Amino acid sequence: NSSHILREFYFESPQSIASLSQKIGKSVPLITKEVQHLLKKGLLKEMGLAQSNGGRRANLFALNSNNLPRLLLIAINQKEIVLSIYDFSNQPIREKEIIDIAFHSDEMTINTLLLEVDEFLKKHETSNIVAISITVPGFVNTELGVNTSYSEKDKRRKIRSILEEKFQKPTYIENDSTAIAIAEHKFGHARSSSDVLVINLNWGVGLGMIINNKLFKGSSGFAGEFSHIPLSNLNKLCSCGKRGCLEVEASLEAAINYAVQKIKNGETSALVNKYNSNGTLEILDILQAAHNGDQLAIESFGSIAYALGKGIATLIHIINPEKIIISGFGVKIGQLLMPQIQSALLEYSIQRLSEKTTIIISELDDAQLIGTMATAVANLDWKLIIQDTKHS
Repeated sequence: NSSHILREFYFESPQSIASLSQKIGKSVPLITKEVQHLLKKGLLKEMGLAQSNGGRRANLFALNSNNLPRLLLIAINQKEIVLSIYDFSNQPIREKEIIDIAFHSDEMTINTLLLEVDEFLKKHETSNIVAISITVPGFVNTELGVNTSYSEKDKRRKIRSILEEKFQKPTYIENDSTAIAIAEHKFGHARSSSDVLVINLNWGVGLGMIINNKLFKGSSGFAGEFSHIPLSNLNKLCSCGKRGCLEVEASLEAAINYAVQKIKNGETSALVNKYNSNGTLEILDILQAAHNGDQLAIESFGSIAYALGKGIATLIHIINPEKIIISGFGVKIGQLLMPQIQSALLEYSIQRLSEKTTIIISELDDAQLIGTMATAVANLDWKLIIQDTKHS
């Protein structure tokens, strides 16, 4: 019961004993006894009284993060590795560190990652780190703790067990887009909704699904491969090895490719000098130019937004969700995405379905890191934390 209570407080704080009783399905006297025990342990703290609803105002409680341990978070996308240490209020204890290494490239080895983590931890007291959590693109089997995108001989397949053995801490792994969906459902715009699709707009186009208020992963655990729905009319090879995938038209990489091709064709843009100097463009170059009103940059994002809208129309027809939330790095593009998404929806969706679905740009900062944290919290052995209160 104590473990369940602490987990519930992580996902929603502050809250009352009556609220906990309803969620956990245990009696108010039992919950009261457990809360008092955790208060004495210093793992919970009182947060004053709830707003009056006409009756007696309830006492509110929350996790006492100062007396709880920390977690090492490793959030990986196709282009970089982000390291951070969080407390149980989802606050970073250390400034996150971004390492520009593509996880799927030949440059990337597990030894490289281990060395980077070692260097990162040298700047932090590690005795109060209770666990490690890692999120990564690919076909992640959370039960076995492996990334089946890689062969048996590739150490990246067993990254969870390698980290666990190296650092002697319980280690958890989840798919990046699934983690982002968890973050949005527990802490973002999807919090009050039971049927939500969360799109991870990044170097690919990932998808996490909340159906009937529960994370939906499919029979094999790999549901949500939105990137590889064959909706593209281009004959371009996708990273998965097939042609026609949505990813080749709707990802951040597609926006860069669009701008580069237009420049090669003689298009006028503020991006031309940047391209001529570096021989390529970065997504932040296009983002800055778009916010400065550069037409090619705006057109590049409009191009991927239209393709994304076409994909969203397909999702609406299949799932009919209450909300679709666009998360991941794509939130930095923001409202520039919406006109072309709406245009594609008008063209490709049945209005009586799409008019009931709200499309929202996420406002959650560091959604993948928060999802990485939440993944571990949901699986932690809380009994060890309850027994040991020396983590302050």
